[in-house]
Amino acid sequence: MSDSVLSDTTPSPRRDFIREMVADDVATGRFGRGPATRFPPEPNGFLHMGHAKSICLNFGIATEFGGTCNLRFDDTNPATEDVRYVESIKRDVQWLGFQWDGEYYASDYFEKLYEIAEQLVQKGKAYVDDQNEEQIRTNRGTVTSAGTPSPWRDRSVEENLDLLRRMKAGEFPDGSRVLRAKIDMGHVNMVMRDPLLLRIRHAHHYRRGNDWCIYPLYDFAHGLSDAIEGITRSLCTLEFKDAREIYDWLVHEAGFVNPPTQIEFARLELDYTVLSKRKLLRLVNEGHVSGWDDPRMPTIAGLRRRGVRPEAIRAFAETIGVARKDARVEYATYEHAVRNDLNMEVPRRMGVLNPLKVVLTNYPEGQVEELEAQDYPHDVPKTGSRTVPFSRELYVDRDDFMEDPPKKFYRLSPGREVRLRFGYLITCTEVVKNEAGEVIELRCTYDPATRSGLAPDGRKVQGTIHWVSAAQAVSCEVRLYDRLFSQADPDDVPEGQDFLSTLNPDSLVVIADAKVEPSVLADPVGSRYQFERVGYFYAEPEGSTAEKRVFNRIVGLRDSWAKEVKKG
Repeated sequence: MSDSVLSDTTPSPRRDFIREMVADDVATGRFGRGPATRFPPEPNGFLHMGHAKSICLNFGIATEFGGTCNLRFDDTNPATEDVRYVESIKRDVQWLGFQWDGEYYASDYFEKLYEIAEQLVQKGKAYVDDQNEEQIRTNRGTVTSAGTPSPWRDRSVEENLDLLRRMKAGEFPDGSRVLRAKIDMGHVNMVMRDPLLLRIRHAHHYRRGNDWCIYPLYDFAHGLSDAIEGITRSLCTLEFKDAREIYDWLVHEAGFVNPPTQIEFARLELDYTVLSKRKLLRLVNEGHVSGWDDPRMPTIAGLRRRGVRPEAIRAFAETIGVARKDARVEYATYEHAVRNDLNMEVPRRMGVLNPLKVVLTNYPEGQVEELEAQDYPHDVPKTGSRTVPFSRELYVDRDDFMEDPPKKFYRLSPGREVRLRFGYLITCTEVVKNEAGEVIELRCTYDPATRSGLAPDGRKVQGTIHWVSAAQAVSCEVRLYDRLFSQADPDDVPEGQDFLSTLNPDSLVVIADAKVEPSVLADPVGSRYQFERVGYFYAEPEGSTAEKRVFNRIVGLRDSWAKEVKKG
C-alpha cells in the first residue's frame, strides 16, 4: 500500500462521486492494478488552498484504495518556471502530510512527446501551421460558427515532417510556426478545432537548459504524461471539462491501451479570497503583500507562516468535499476548521493586547505570589497546568473597562467587582486620567479571601477577565491578521475597477507592545496558544527571539465578520 499520507492524522473520508468511480474500478479490476493518481502542479508560483484540496483528493484516494500517487511538475513553459517553485511545492506537499510515490516532470517526456508528434504527422493527424497564434485564434470561429481551415492544413506528410524536424533543430524564430492536431474545424467543442500541440520557444529551461526550442502545450503534454506514467484517473477541476475530448483523442491516437480517463470536480471558490495564480502574483509583484508567504495570502506557505496546522487544512478539505458543480465556500467554514483543530490541541495562556494598568491598593507592595492556572478547559481531553505570578500591579485589557458602561456590561467599571481569571475578586475604586482626559490607570482593591475566585459569603460575580502581572509580563509584538479582502467576492466590482479595489485596509494591524504571561518564554519558538478571550496565536519563528516573541493571530475565537455583515 502507498504511504502517500500520514494515516493517523487524516479524517475518515466521505464517499463522493469520484471515490465511487475508483471503487468501481477496483471492484471490476478495470485497470488490473490499484488506482494511480497524480498531483500535477506548474512550477510557476506557490501552491494555494485550491491546490491543497486537489492534493488531499489525489493522495487520499491513493491511500484509501491501496494505490499510488505521483508528484509531477508540468514544466512546459520555460518563461515562467523556476526551481525555487519546485522546492516550495515539494515542501508544501510534505508539510500537508503526504509523500509521493514517484517524482516526475513533464520535461522528462519531451523526447517521447516529440516521437508521438511525429507519429501523428505520419498518420495525417497533425500538421505544421505557418499562421501566428493571433491568426489561429481569429480563425478558430465562435461557438455558433465554424472555424476557417488553415491555408497550410493540407500539407503533405513529407513536408510536415521536414518542417517539424527543422522546428526541433531550431531553424525558425519564435511564433513563426506551430504544430497542430488535424481534427475538425467545425467541431462543436472549440478545443477540438485543430488545437496547438507544439510551439517554438527559444528559451532556457530550468532543467533541460537550451536543449529544446519547441515546447508542448498543456493539452498535449498533460494527458500523454498521464498515460506514460500509467495513471488510471486524471482528476482535474471543471475548467478542464472541455479539454477532456482532446485528452481522450490524444491518448487514443498515441496508441495507449486502457489509458487513463479524466474526471472533473469543482474547484475551490472561497469567500474573501482570490485563488488565481495570476492575481496572487500581482499581489506579490505590486507590493500589496510582503511575498508569497505573507500570512494573509491563501498560499500554503502563507498559512504555515500564519500558524495554521496541516491537520486543519486536511479537515477543511474533508468538510467541503468534492462536488460536480461550482459553489462558493463561506470563509467561516475554513475558520471553523482551524479553530476546531487548535481548540483540541493548544494550551491556554493569558495575553493582554491593549494594556491598561491596574494597581491593587490594598495588596502588599513587593509581594509576588504564584497562582495555579490550568492549561486546558474541562472539555479538552488534555491535562496540564502552570503557575502565573500575581502582584500589586497588573495589566488588563483596555476593552475590559468602561467608565460609564451600558446594561449587560459585566466587566470593570467604577464600583463594580469582577473576577480575575485563576485569581481574586477585585473592585474598581478610582479612575486615573491624564491631562487629555484619557484613562491611564485603574485603582482597585482585592478580596484576599477569594484566591480561588469564589467568595466565601456566596456573593455572585458575573464578569471574569484575563490579566498579567506587570513586573513579570513579557512584552511582545502581536500581528493581527485578518481577511485580505473586504467583500466576499473580490471580483464583484463596478466596471473600471478590479479585485485590488476590494483589499481590506485592516488586513494587518501590528501591536508593538502587548503583554503576555512569562510562561511563554519557556516554550520553543513556533508554539501555538489560545490567548484566553482573545484568539489563537503562533510564536512566529522568523520574528521571535529567546527574549521576545512575535505572535501572529491565526484566527479569532469567533466569526466577528458575520456580525458585522448582519449589522450592515
